[in-house]
Amino acid sequence: MAATEFLETPQGRRLAYHKSEGTGPTIVFLGGLKSDMEGTKAVHLEAWAQARGQAFLRFDYSGHGESSGTFEEGCIGDWHQDTVSAVSELTEGPLIVVGSSMGGWQALLLAKAMPERIAGMVTIAAAPDFTEDGYWASFSDEQKTALDTVGHVALPSDYMEPYIITKRMIEDGRQQLVLRDALDLPFPVRFLQGTADTAVTTETAVRLLDHASGNEMRLLLVKDADHRFSDGPCLGLIENAVLEVMGIT
Repeated sequence: MAATEFLETPQGRRLAYHKSEGTGPTIVFLGGLKSDMEGTKAVHLEAWAQARGQAFLRFDYSGHGESSGTFEEGCIGDWHQDTVSAVSELTEGPLIVVGSSMGGWQALLLAKAMPERIAGMVTIAAAPDFTEDGYWASFSDEQKTALDTVGHVALPSDYMEPYIITKRMIEDGRQQLVLRDALDLPFPVRFLQGTADTAVTTETAVRLLDHASGNEMRLLLVKDADHRFSDGPCLGLIENAVLEVMGIT
């Protein structure tokens, strides 16, 4: 496996990444909250793209994986800056953006920031606006008070140690919301969602489909698939979705 490379961003953060050269459009994988670029979906898609001779980029947001910083220091806006820096500095030409969970929110933010670069998008259990509609909306009065007095709350996770959710993450998230205003996705889009997902509901997926505008947009619900969406059949569905948004059937 190729050695990890690093990118210094304008904000002074050091992002770890793996980039494969090849033909375009470049596939860019955007991981989830507290995930990293060594996850099953990212590594599988990289090998798949390499076998096709297609350019591919995966990277760690700041506070994730091998990149600088700690998770607790970060927020959605920081990771959006990381994404823009990685895409701007490490890729050229059209992109196929594949975003998983929080990475789905990042994909949508990227579409708002540089729509001219995106040729197609695939999201997997996309979690747009989750800091507001998931975390804040479900917080008890005690948790909301703790955000003000302590500066953070700890939330249990089905997949790893508890998440530390900071006041900064909640407040910054309100500046990054994508489901309150027009969301134009003028390129082929596939939203993938498992019905057994305990982190992102099918209602969220349908809300995103209803809210976004675009001429070539589909939602695929996969019965009994969970949030990881990374077993063999699910990985095959991701590959097929990438081919579809590239116009290859």
